[in-house]
Amino acid sequence: MNNNMAKGVNRKSAWVKIKKHWQLYFVILIPLSYIIIFKYIPMLGAQIAFKNYNIGKGIWGSPWVGFKHFIDFFRSYEFKRLIINTAGLSVYQTLAGFVPPIILAVSLNYAENRVIRKTVQMVTYMPYFISTVILVSIMFQLLSINGMVNQVVKAIIGEPIQFLGEPKWFKTIYVWSGIWQTTGYNAIIYLAALAGIDQTLYEAAIVDGASIWKRIWYIDIPGILPTAIILLIMSTARILEVGFEKVYLLQNNMNIQSSDVISTYVYRVGLVSMQYSYSSAIGLFQSVISLIMLTLVNAVARKVSETSLW
Repeated sequence: MNNNMAKGVNRKSAWVKIKKHWQLYFVILIPLSYIIIFKYIPMLGAQIAFKNYNIGKGIWGSPWVGFKHFIDFFRSYEFKRLIINTAGLSVYQTLAGFVPPIILAVSLNYAENRVIRKTVQMVTYMPYFISTVILVSIMFQLLSINGMVNQVVKAIIGEPIQFLGEPKWFKTIYVWSGIWQTTGYNAIIYLAALAGIDQTLYEAAIVDGASIWKRIWYIDIPGILPTAIILLIMSTARILEVGFEKVYLLQNNMNIQSSDVISTYVYRVGLVSMQYSYSSAIGLFQSVISLIMLTLVNAVARKVSETSLW
C-alpha cells in the first residue's frame, strides 16, 4: 500500500513539473518528433532487405527471401572494388583531415593580433558554407584541361594532366578539396576545447620559462586530446559512409573504377535499376558495419585513453 502511494505521489509530482515547465518539454518535443518520424519509423521499411519487394504487394505483402540479397552482394563482382574504394577513401579522408584543424586552432590560439586572427578564422571558415555543387564546379574550372592548374602544369612539364579523368587522382582531389572546405569549421571545435583549458597552467609554464612549443606539447595537446579522440571515433564509425553528392558529381566513366563507392552503387541499383530490396540490403550492411566499427573503436579508445562516447 505504501509503495502504491509513493508511486502515485511521484507520478503527481512529475506531472506538476511537466505542467510548470511545459515550454521546455515542448521544445524537446520538436527534435524528438523529428527523430521518431524520420529516423525510427523508416526502420520498418528496412525489412525489404529480407524480402523480394514488389511495389504492387507493398512492404508487408512481399515474400520473404532471408539473406538472399546480402549473399548476392557478397558474391558480386563489385563487392571487393566497392569496399576497397569506400574504405580507402574514408581512411584517407580521416587521416589527412585529422591534423590540419588542430594546427589551425593552435595557431589561432597563439595569434596575438586580433585582426589577423579574426580574418584568418573567417577566411578558413567561409568555404564550409559553399554548397557541394558550387565546390565541384570550382574544381572543374580549376582542374580542367584548360584550367588554371593545368596552365601551371603545362608551363612546368609541357603537357596537361587529366586530373578529373585519371582514376589515380580521384581520391586526392576528393579528400583535399574536402579538407580545404572543412578545416576552418572543424578548428572551431578545437578552439572551444582550448578555451576550456585552465589559464593557470599557461601562467605557470611561462613563469618556469617554457617556450611556445613546450606549452603546445605539454598543455594544448593533452587539453584537446579528449576532443580529438571523440571526433576520431565518430569519423571511424563512418568508414563505409562516404558522402554521395560530391562523389557522384566528380564521377565519370573514366574514373569510375576509383570513384565508385557504396553510396553511388546503391543509387544506381536502387533508384536507377529499381532493385529496391537489393539496394536496401547493401545499405543495411553498411549501417551494421558502421555500428560495429563505432563499438570497437570506442572500446579501444576507452581502454587506451579513458576517453570514449560511452
